[in-house]
Order: sequence, then C-alpha cells, then structure tokens
Amino acid sequence: MKKAIVLLSGGLDSSTVLAIAQEQGYECYTLSFDYGQLHRAELEASGRLSQQMGAVQHKVVSLGLRDIGGSALTDDSIAVPTDPGVGIPVTYVPARNTVFLALALGWAEVLGSFDIFIGVNAVDYSGYPDCRPEFIAAFESLAQLATKAGVEGGRFHIHTPLISMSKAEIIQCGQRLGVDYSQTTSCYAADAAGRACGRCDACRLRRVGFEQAGVPDPTHYQP
Repeated sequence: MKKAIVLLSGGLDSSTVLAIAQEQGYECYTLSFDYGQLHRAELEASGRLSQQMGAVQHKVVSLGLRDIGGSALTDDSIAVPTDPGVGIPVTYVPARNTVFLALALGWAEVLGSFDIFIGVNAVDYSGYPDCRPEFIAAFESLAQLATKAGVEGGRFHIHTPLISMSKAEIIQCGQRLGVDYSQTTSCYAADAAGRACGRCDACRLRRVGFEQAGVPDPTHYQP
C-alpha cells in the first residue's frame, strides 16, 4: 500500500479526508499540531479519530504560533467573532497551512511518501488565502524544489479532495464512508469538554451543512 500523510485537525473536514484517503487505498499516517490554539478539544478529537479510523501512526507536533499571535485562535486579546463579517476574518492564523504542509512534507520524506492530504476548501470556507487552489499548486511546486526526494525525481502530490465541495457534499461523502461526526470538533471556541459554542463561523458553516445535507446534526453544543 502507498503511504500518505493526512493532516488531521479533529474537525469534520479533515476526518472526511482521512476516510477518503483510506478508501483510495492509502496507508495513512495522521499529523496534528499543537500550535497554541486556545482550546485542546480538537487535539483530543484528532487522536481519538486517528485511532478509531485505523491510521497507522498519529503524531502531534508542537509549534509556537501563539508566540506571534495575530489570530483569534492564538491570541487572548482578539475575540472569536460570532458573525461572518467581511474580508479575511480574524480567525485566520498567519502562515498556518504553509507551516503545516512544510512539516507534513518533511515527514513524507522520512517515510518515503509522496502523497499529502489536506482538507482545504474553496467553497464553504471563511476567506482564508491558504485554502485556495493557487496556494496548493504553488506549494506542490515548492515541494519539488525544496526536497531531496523531489530533486532526485520524486513527484509530490498535495491531495485536496474537498477543494470544490460544499459542506453538505462533504457531510454526505463522510456519511457514505462511515465517518462518525459526533467525534469531531470544529468550533473555534469549544469548551473544555469539547462542546461547540454554536455561534462562531465554524459552527455556522457546520450547522448549515448538516441542514442542507439532510443529516441530523450530531454536534455536542454548549447549553
């Protein structure tokens, strides 16, 4: 079986991506990041999902993105918004996907893998610049130039199976593949028990997705 690195945040999208990679016949190695996010519920979810869904190995890499701040997800002085607003929201974490993919690329080289899966989405997304097809194409080009494996003729592929899917389509896909969405955490302001706030942009997109998919919402919300 071919090996693949799957970036697994513990949320709805990344868990669906893991199921897709497995369906495509990949032996999956899941990678999560303790990057200074305000709550640990998603990290706990990623470890739980990785084990339940049969990943070969799960790693959590610690990063100091909280040290530079600049996002409502890493800076206590910036509140998590409860309305979508306009432009790129304050929940954007500077350079996050660039850093994540770079570390995934490193692990891929170590494992002899040329396949990395990430759950970026350019339809139901919050305006993040590092979720666009142009960014993924640019990173693929960088991977060829920046690695020993690429220079020696290997061809890296950044898989983005959700890039053009609506949230409802993602949920329907995950349902077909048996993803247990009750075990996932998407909220930007989850409490210590992993319960969702129901008000942030991530919760809004998730709730609407379940409604449009015609699937009961299994999310555990705060009272």
